[in-house]
Amino acid sequence: MTTDPMAIFILIGGFVFLMAIKVPVAFALALSAFASAWYFNPMFLRIVAQQLIDGLRSFSLLAIPFFIIAGNLMGEGGIARRLIDLADVCIGRVRGGLAMVNVMSSKFFGTVSGSVAADTSSLGTVLIPMMVKQGYDKNFAVANTVTSSIVGLLIPPSHNMIIFAMAAGGGVSIGALFLAGIVPALTLGIGLMIVTYIIAIKRNYPKGRAYSFREGAKIALDSFLGLMTIVIIVGGITSGFFTATESSVIAVVYAFIITFFVYREIPLSHFKVVMKKSVRTVAMVMAIISASSAFGFMMTVLRVPDMVTSTMLQISDNPIVILLLINIILLVLGLVMDMAPMILITTPILLPVAQSVGMGPVQFGIVLLLNLGISLITPPVGTVLFIGCSIGKTKIESVIKPLLPYYAVMIIVLLMITFIPALSMWLPGVLLD
Repeated sequence: MTTDPMAIFILIGGFVFLMAIKVPVAFALALSAFASAWYFNPMFLRIVAQQLIDGLRSFSLLAIPFFIIAGNLMGEGGIARRLIDLADVCIGRVRGGLAMVNVMSSKFFGTVSGSVAADTSSLGTVLIPMMVKQGYDKNFAVANTVTSSIVGLLIPPSHNMIIFAMAAGGGVSIGALFLAGIVPALTLGIGLMIVTYIIAIKRNYPKGRAYSFREGAKIALDSFLGLMTIVIIVGGITSGFFTATESSVIAVVYAFIITFFVYREIPLSHFKVVMKKSVRTVAMVMAIISASSAFGFMMTVLRVPDMVTSTMLQISDNPIVILLLINIILLVLGLVMDMAPMILITTPILLPVAQSVGMGPVQFGIVLLLNLGISLITPPVGTVLFIGCSIGKTKIESVIKPLLPYYAVMIIVLLMITFIPALSMWLPGVLLD
């Protein structure tokens, strides 16, 4: 392997140009990889084409479509409403209770859907109008909803963790990643709830109702079967009873039974709608993974990761400075690109840098996901922010100010996860070692 500045320029510059003219991400990745290979060595064109297929030849990737199907089944089958009710029982009676419920619901729903966008659309559709009706500022309601959904990104089953494990070379345990996200997710959730409570006190937002023990027990029992999803998935993986891919299949079977034969809020005929929605999502994710594999191959051939590592270590050999630089790079790049391609492109480049200063791949994965999660609610790309504003029928610029205190909390938690390895590594160490 060697390096060629012009080939690197074609690879990176071509991708940036194609994205600038709004070519779909998967096509931009593939076309820039082919163009770079053609310039560097036409014989590599065949290898790049093979990479489009080889990038999908991973047993672990089968978990992604199954988790997506399970999440969509549970999301459309009444689980969102039940989790909101459960969160209301737990914390709704305090000042600003409904906003606190929003954060806690995202923790619960993240264990079911594994998707930030699904969290925002499913819970936001219910909670944003409800908050506005109770007297909450509409822009605050949107900010509260979109930031809360980021918590779900770190809670298993997150299919983005599976994408990261694949991008990291397949040597990262998906079970370890699932466990590593739990404590950071709880830390982030607590931080968001503290900020929410302070704002609620300041603005005198209303308290929720208090439930009797009998009412609370009934609601908890009603939501129990939905929450059992996380026990099946994480418990099965950590016990070694089945792999992450096998757990995803079991999750689909379980979600199917609970949705259509226990909750029964949607007819069995609606399964076609769920599958159509799931297939559309899976097709987009797999197309990006396939194209990113070809793009990543050319980056390896041209030694781009080695060059980045060498350059960053020349700037400083101080681990604190290097890790801060990695976070800044991820935050900036995340502003202009969606999550899945960012994971696939930046992981092979920045993971070696992080490892060179002592950060393990599992911890780096959690840091990466939270960085990109923050980008999901930050303009100009901000996919989740767009979804929230669409549901709340408000403009993005109107939501930025209410978002600022939440941004501050997320950055603080990000720095904690970066510089306190135990936050992400303690639970995998206890349960897997």
